[in-house]
Amino acid sequence: MIFATIETPPAKPTPALVSNGRVHPLPFADMHEVLRVGAREAAQHKSEASFAKDQVRFLAPLKPSNLRDAYAFEHHVRTASQNRGRDVPKEWYQFPVFYYTNPNSIFGPGDEIPYPHYTEALDFELEIAVVIGKPGINIKPEDAPSHIFGYTIFNDWSARDVQRAEMKAGLGPAKGKDFASSLGPVIVTSEAFAGKAESRPGVYDLNMSARVNGVEISKGNFKDIYWSFGEIVARASDTCELKTGDVIGSGTVGTGCLLELTKAQGPWLNAGDVVELEIERIGILKNTIGRKKI
Repeated sequence: MIFATIETPPAKPTPALVSNGRVHPLPFADMHEVLRVGAREAAQHKSEASFAKDQVRFLAPLKPSNLRDAYAFEHHVRTASQNRGRDVPKEWYQFPVFYYTNPNSIFGPGDEIPYPHYTEALDFELEIAVVIGKPGINIKPEDAPSHIFGYTIFNDWSARDVQRAEMKAGLGPAKGKDFASSLGPVIVTSEAFAGKAESRPGVYDLNMSARVNGVEISKGNFKDIYWSFGEIVARASDTCELKTGDVIGSGTVGTGCLLELTKAQGPWLNAGDVVELEIERIGILKNTIGRKKI
């Protein structure tokens, strides 16, 4: 099943079910209510009236209760480590790591992304994210899929020069990341990935790509993730309850950012650049970089 948050002016944003190319509004206040009810129950309440996709505006599917981002693709971690002149830390292979980012700076498909005045190295990150439906604590990896409502595309926008300085100081990232995260265009439940499941919990064989100004520059696959979402959810929920509406990113897929592709030297994104992230069976998350405000 495919869920979205849509806007049909002058109506306010509303959750919806996308089915057979049509968009059916749902009688719930927001996506958090849909998550609490569950996909099957929510789908039964779809409106008989529907819209064509081009008749509505797709928004960020939800404002996360909490937003974590993992660091789970070995190719990206290895390349990033080489750019820093070091080997992959041995601890990275011992447990999945993640950081908390800002759940209040969320952008959706078609939104303009703010260009922070304090950076000269603006970058994108091609990621997939899970949306938690059923809350839980101390979740086992094999039980994690029952807590995952669905999957969406995640762009973890990054100010690389600021991020680099923060990490050297021994804490962060913070200002290097907190200005913008994009989610969307929809949340897709696992049933839509039929025939694509891998042997590890929460992992699927889905192609991922990124384009800047129409030119494909990144290509990877979700199945190449080193730490499964089962393992990431287990780590995140260890002695810490995951809440309905929490979102957890995968970290950048291999080649999925300019940091990797340019060996951390740039060129970086510029005002007016159009960035499109695409994941098989989920869709395209497209954003334009705004003007830099001095």
